[in-house]
Amino acid sequence: MKHLIWIAALLILSTACGTREESAPAVDGPVAREETPTPGPAADRTADEAVERALEVVEESAAVEEEDENEPIVLAAAVTSDVPAREWRFREGAHYERMVPTQPTVGGAGKIEVAEIFMYSCPHCFDLEPSMNRWSENLDPGVRFVRIPAQFNRVAVLHAQIYYTHEILARNGKLADPHAFHMAVFAEFHRRGNRLTSQTVIRKLFERFGVSAEDFEKAWGSFEVNQKLRVAADLTRRYNILSVPAVVVNGKYRVPNSARVLEIADELIVREGMR
Repeated sequence: MKHLIWIAALLILSTACGTREESAPAVDGPVAREETPTPGPAADRTADEAVERALEVVEESAAVEEEDENEPIVLAAAVTSDVPAREWRFREGAHYERMVPTQPTVGGAGKIEVAEIFMYSCPHCFDLEPSMNRWSENLDPGVRFVRIPAQFNRVAVLHAQIYYTHEILARNGKLADPHAFHMAVFAEFHRRGNRLTSQTVIRKLFERFGVSAEDFEKAWGSFEVNQKLRVAADLTRRYNILSVPAVVVNGKYRVPNSARVLEIADELIVREGMR
C-alpha cells in the first residue's frame, strides 16, 4: 500500500512541476539549449499541496479497500417509547411471601389458581368467608378458585373430611345447595356450639340438607375423599401454612390473613397474568 501512495504522489508532483516533455520541431544547424527555469517558492508550495492531496485521496481509497467484508452489519436499534413501569401497591416481604421453589397446585397449569387455606373451627375464617364468597364469584375465567382445609389437629381432620364429602356429594347431584351447606358448617361450630366431633353428628347435618344416610356413608369413607385429604395435607405442608386463613396464588405467593388479603390476591393475579 505504501508504494502505491508514493507512486501516486510522484505522478501528481511531475504534473504540478510541468516536467512533461514535448516534441520539438526539427531545425537545421546547431540549436541553442533552452535553460529550464529553477522552481521558486510558489512552485514548491504548489507541489507540496498536490502531494498532500494525493496522499489524502489514496488514504481514503485504501481505507475503503481494507474494510473487512466479513464484518457483521450492526443495525440501528429500534427506538422504544418510554412506557412507565407499573407501580405495584404491595411488596414482597411486607404484604406477601414468595415461595421458592414454586409449589404444586390442586388443578392444572392452564389457569391461575388461588387457594384459600381455612378451617371450619377458625373464627377469622368464618369472618372472611362471606367476602371470600363474593370475591370468588367475580373472578376472571382464567382464574381457578379452590379451598384447601387445613388439618392441624384431630377435629380439623374430621372437618376437612366434611368439606370433601360435601364437595363430592354436590358434584354427584346428591347435595342440592353446597354453598348453603358450607356456610352452615361454620354456623354450627361458631353460633350453635356444635363442634361436629363425631361421624353421627356430622351425618345428621348432611341429612338436614337432603342427603340420605346411604349416600353420606358411601362418600364419607370413599377412596376419593381420602385421596383429597392426603393432597390437602401435603399442600398445606408444602405451602408452609402455620395459621389460617391464608391465600396462596398459583403455588408461588403466600398471603397471610389481613384486612387487605383479597386486594393483595387481586394484584398477584395480575402479576401472574403478565408472565
